Amino acid sequence: MRKTLIALMFAAALPTVAMAMAMPEGNGPMGPMDGPRHSEHMRGKGLFSQLDLSREQRQQIGKLMGEQMHERKALVEKYLEKLSPADQKAMKDEQAAKQQKTQADIRALLKPDQQKEFDAMVKKQQERRAEWAQFKEWKAQQPQKAQ
Repeated sequence: MRKTLIALMFAAALPTVAMAMAMPEGNGPMGPMDGPRHSEHMRGKGLFSQLDLSREQRQQIGKLMGEQMHERKALVEKYLEKLSPADQKAMKDEQAAKQQKTQADIRALLKPDQQKEFDAMVKKQQERRAEWAQFKEWKAQQPQKAQ
């Protein structure tokens, strides 16, 4: 059980690490991006830049990477369902706590005007998640009404 939970948490963290490595250098909404990996990306020395890809190839690769991310998420959900309800709740609570801590750490790095914008972004994201949860509940009830 413990090995499954650790593997599940590792698999859930992989997309985050991959996205962090792909972020461009510069002062973006989350602050400066430093390090050789980011500066190489900005100078055209990224992962696929040496292959001289066409726009269509870049789009197709992007699509494949997006599909992989969705498949990985589905795999994580599949194994998450196999955990006991208590373990599922514990994992979700831990993920939420880590997300809140990261948001607080990011907010602490921002200037006051940036904090206001960040707070607005977080609030909008929470609203969208609430709407999505309502939609999922509604959708789950639809087949029941049809019967």
